[in-house]
Amino acid sequence: MKSFLFLYTPSYLRILIYMIQSSEYQFVEYLKWYWRTKDFRQVMRRRTLDETRAAKLLYYAISVGFYCQIFASVALIIYAAFNDNFSFLGIGLGVIFFTPVIWAFLVAVPLLFGRWILVSPGNKKLISEAEKIFKNHPATKIAILGSYGKTSMKELLGQVLSSGLKVAKTPGNKNVAISHAHFAKKLKGDEDILIIEYGEGQPGDIANFSKNTHPDIAIITGIAPAHLDKYKTIETAAKDIMDIATYIQPSDIFVNQDSELVKKFAPKGVNYYSSSGVGTAHLKNHKIEIEGSEFEYIDGKTMLKIKTGLIGKHNIGAAGLTIHLGLKFGIEDKLILNSLKAARAYDHRMQVRNMHGAWIIDDTYNGNIEGMRAGLELLNHLSAERKIYITPGLVDQGEENESIHTELGRLIASAHPDIVVLMNNSVTKTITNSLSDHGYNGEVKIEANPLRLYSNLDHFVARGDIVLMQNDWTDNYN
Repeated sequence: MKSFLFLYTPSYLRILIYMIQSSEYQFVEYLKWYWRTKDFRQVMRRRTLDETRAAKLLYYAISVGFYCQIFASVALIIYAAFNDNFSFLGIGLGVIFFTPVIWAFLVAVPLLFGRWILVSPGNKKLISEAEKIFKNHPATKIAILGSYGKTSMKELLGQVLSSGLKVAKTPGNKNVAISHAHFAKKLKGDEDILIIEYGEGQPGDIANFSKNTHPDIAIITGIAPAHLDKYKTIETAAKDIMDIATYIQPSDIFVNQDSELVKKFAPKGVNYYSSSGVGTAHLKNHKIEIEGSEFEYIDGKTMLKIKTGLIGKHNIGAAGLTIHLGLKFGIEDKLILNSLKAARAYDHRMQVRNMHGAWIIDDTYNGNIEGMRAGLELLNHLSAERKIYITPGLVDQGEENESIHTELGRLIASAHPDIVVLMNNSVTKTITNSLSDHGYNGEVKIEANPLRLYSNLDHFVARGDIVLMQNDWTDNYN
């Protein structure tokens, strides 16, 4: 009864707008989420509504319409009761009963027609104009693509190359066609290097991005099961990523050899990089600690001792590639060394912070099994009083869902954390079963309220702990 009455509160209307935001204004995805939700009080538990101007205006607009409809229905019921008009009485009661559903649909309809009538034509024009800008721009254009690690690679490469050249890079994780177009419109025209992140999400994306941005060099950071709700299979996702070879010569493509699936699908003639080396250069004497990493870059007579604030074996390979490209573009050794020394993890990507003597490794942006593997390998390597691992699991795994989460359970068990905290969702049972099957004998906690856990993390940890938090699970997934 309480959940039914909640549908008539202002909080319900805020949740509708939150669902629209979290669905990224996709009409069909929003409606699917709405129809599968059983208790709307449980929706906004991991995040909160982003109080943008548009969100506020939409909230006020639907609030007026929603409650005007309720009041009109109540007036109709009162009129019908005093006049023994059972037809009007039934209509009034029916309208009140269906008002929450009616407005859930009405609030989404403008998204559909607005996208078709207003947004899409304007976007097409902007993308067409940007394509001409990219085509005529004299800079070397570097595309960064793959299932994971793109933003971190882009930020690191941008930091190193900008020490000696004029570099522009797509901001944050703005990595789709319209984002590329907005980026192009802000270019000055005198840049030496453009770094463009490609955010593939469905078949054909890489081909479209390549046609629009005209890349000269590509870096493929890895392949892992991701976006399988649209790609359906890992083979389809890999084929889409490797479509970049249609637009760039294999000799100008750099592929992460630490990714097993990349090696399986990469075309002949590409360049490989890894934590062991890149091209003719070797990366040796790795030293990885919670506060940073060290290694040596050796290529013939060139020997550089590297220190960086990045952690994890996977970041050594990325750093090695940035050195290789920095030297290729003529940047001085000293500038490269200083850039890498100043480098820190990008937000929520193996980002380290100290909390009352405990170390928190925030890898919550990660959303693939290869990233989980790298983080758990690091957790196993590091020393601590207690090791705590927190994850909700992975989304968008499609037909690989069960096997991926079985593998995740195995990886967690092999890292030997003292405590494992799992969020209560549709994959929790698969992970716990796998932990048991692989002999994990530490403590397992199931958290029903993720937002509460993250908000009160300082009460959960103690001095000397290392806490690794991986992935996020937005409310629009079960």
